[in-house]
Amino acid sequence: MLLAALLAPVLAGCLRVQVSMGVSSNDRVSGRIVAAVVPAGPDDKGPQLKAPESLAAKVRVEPYSQDGYVGSKVFFEDLSFGEVQQLGLLSEQTQGMFQLQFQRTGDLVSLNGRVDLKSVPPHGSDVQFTIAFPARVAKTNGNREGDSTVSWKLPPGDVSTVRAEVSYSDPNTRSFAGWAGIVGGITLAVAAIVAAMAYMDRNPAAPEVPEHQFSWRRWWQSVKQLR
Repeated sequence: MLLAALLAPVLAGCLRVQVSMGVSSNDRVSGRIVAAVVPAGPDDKGPQLKAPESLAAKVRVEPYSQDGYVGSKVFFEDLSFGEVQQLGLLSEQTQGMFQLQFQRTGDLVSLNGRVDLKSVPPHGSDVQFTIAFPARVAKTNGNREGDSTVSWKLPPGDVSTVRAEVSYSDPNTRSFAGWAGIVGGITLAVAAIVAAMAYMDRNPAAPEVPEHQFSWRRWWQSVKQLR
């Protein structure tokens, strides 16, 4: 529903829609959207987008005016995969032209979208979508702009699909792995101490260490006396 919100108000004239997103290793999405048209008159401000109330703290909308186009510029930050779909609420005049979905299965993140631009004027329209991932893109039907960035130039008057797959660690699994590493380190340290204590019990005493220096054997003997 994302591009539907941007396209519906401006289907009658020259159109510029630019969507750029970046996905972080924590599955958070930030980016920018431009939705603009060539104004029909001096009072034409182009598409006026509004941040959904549910995303008010993460979305900022500003006026856009560049290269003879006017409209809105939207900045969004730290959205979850589910919240990205709510960007379709930037305009009430959605028509279901663009469906975009992120999905995670284990370490695999997939992006799937369908773009219906049959009603968009074929001449003077520029619709682009770019996304950057935190790892190399394994599969895509878009244009690669480096290992981790893909773009699509979506043709007016046609239906297009958007697909990309990338593998990187599930942030929830990473957190557990970090804790497991800490626990493992503690376990190894305890095992090493126990092994050293057992060794000192089995082996005869070495020459005495001066009193002013720390001695594991002397410390262990004092521990045993307290038991």
